[in-house]
Amino acid sequence: MILIIDFGSQTTHLIGRRIQEEGVKTKIVLPDEALKSIEELQPNGIILSGGPSSVYSIDGLLIDKEVFKKNIPILGICYGLQLMAQLLGGKVDPGTKKEYGPAFVQLSWTTAGKPANLFIGLPDEFKVWMSHFDEVVEPPHGFVVTGSTSTVKIAAFEDRKRKFYGIQFHPEVHHTEYGTEILRNFLKICDEETTVEKKLHKILNSRINKKSIEEITVKLKKEIGDKKAICALSGGIDSAVAAVLTYIAIEDNLTCFYVDTGLMRLGETEQIQKTFSVKVKLPLKIIYAEDEFLKVLKGVTDPEQKRKIIGELFIRVFEREAVKLNAPILIQGTIYPDVIESKGSKHAHTIKTHHNVGGIPSAHSFKIIEPLREYYKDEVREIARELNFPPEMIWRHVFPGPGLAVRIIGEVTKKKLDILRKADVIVVEEIKKAGLYEDIWMAFAVLVGIKSTGVGGDERKYGETIAIRAIQSKDTMTAEWVRLPYDLLAKISNRIVTEVFEVVRVVYDITTKPPATMEWE
Repeated sequence: MILIIDFGSQTTHLIGRRIQEEGVKTKIVLPDEALKSIEELQPNGIILSGGPSSVYSIDGLLIDKEVFKKNIPILGICYGLQLMAQLLGGKVDPGTKKEYGPAFVQLSWTTAGKPANLFIGLPDEFKVWMSHFDEVVEPPHGFVVTGSTSTVKIAAFEDRKRKFYGIQFHPEVHHTEYGTEILRNFLKICDEETTVEKKLHKILNSRINKKSIEEITVKLKKEIGDKKAICALSGGIDSAVAAVLTYIAIEDNLTCFYVDTGLMRLGETEQIQKTFSVKVKLPLKIIYAEDEFLKVLKGVTDPEQKRKIIGELFIRVFEREAVKLNAPILIQGTIYPDVIESKGSKHAHTIKTHHNVGGIPSAHSFKIIEPLREYYKDEVREIARELNFPPEMIWRHVFPGPGLAVRIIGEVTKKKLDILRKADVIVVEEIKKAGLYEDIWMAFAVLVGIKSTGVGGDERKYGETIAIRAIQSKDTMTAEWVRLPYDLLAKISNRIVTEVFEVVRVVYDITTKPPATMEWE
């Protein structure tokens, strides 16, 4: 097994998933548990995760140096590389340039004239995903630099004799080329090579198959018993899959509620009603609550406050309806990225408060059950395929729980919502016409809250600016902006400024995650 020491990275859990996909067990522990866990578990390898700390800060997260004396292969990732360098006598400084998102690493040969063990079988240059500011400027004694980027001279190093390896980039994320191969090479170094038996184990014990789905429903039935439950159904794939799994488990003891907050896309409520009465039949009740949500959002401009206010009101609405049914249990479609971005581990930082995690008030009357809490979006879509969901539901673009409230910068008003709705539907329509909808993770419009000067009918016009964002991802942990054809962007822009009277300017967001998030707020 491989022991993963968690320093608060957004992707620590994802490292574990990637290793498990190779048929190897993992255990995630905190830094202060590391030495004891190594002695108790006797792992074949150790991974030091990334994290938001700095090795030279007063509150920087460290581990006991005895970890490095256990004769066990160690891989340091991002902060893990910096920590390894610092503790073993190297030097780490604040970087002169930040590296967030894509970069290209150039590999170098070791002094022995051989490629680094971690990079056997890889090309001399490939694309990686970075997220750091500090950098190693001097490797510890005994280490050889094995990779660099145009910005960072020491992007990878190794001490082959002690089997210590460090990389500044993230091999676990989808957007790093050859990331899986790097992790496989480390498993080989740890004598955890994926043998025929392990490959068979991997196939039979995949996280997503009919057996694993059956295990989820059995667990749900045991947790809920003969009680009644309600499910917060947004119409997205996460909540829909959670609802179907729960319905399989408890049948008519489940009632699904869809709340029309007034923050929905154009025609959303009608589409949801049709979908869950015809294509995926579930007991569904629609609650119209636009006035309530707009009232509590009046004057609110801070994005975190928006998310928390919306999260609390959702709970209060559900509480009100649950009392009528005598239902003490609330089912949510929370997935792992929602959890970790809402500070889901001890040393992680809050990136944004998801309404169904950090936005939930501490005082409420429910027992909350989240059957998908340990899964990623691509895994949820795999479950949906196993459950025979229609393709248009599986590939429906991600839509945030707080709705258009986090796609309007500043105060949310009915007028702004109407403007954004009209612009957003044009973006989606044109991408569908171009045949690109299923190739894109999500595409949407943002009302950025900045007015600029335009001209219409030979007259000066002072109007709104719309930003378009189209991104590609797999598990939501990283994202790349989509290179939409210029002709398509021109068509979208022309339609928006023509059909949405209030808008005079359209811009395209070309920022990756990191440093940006999926949504603007």
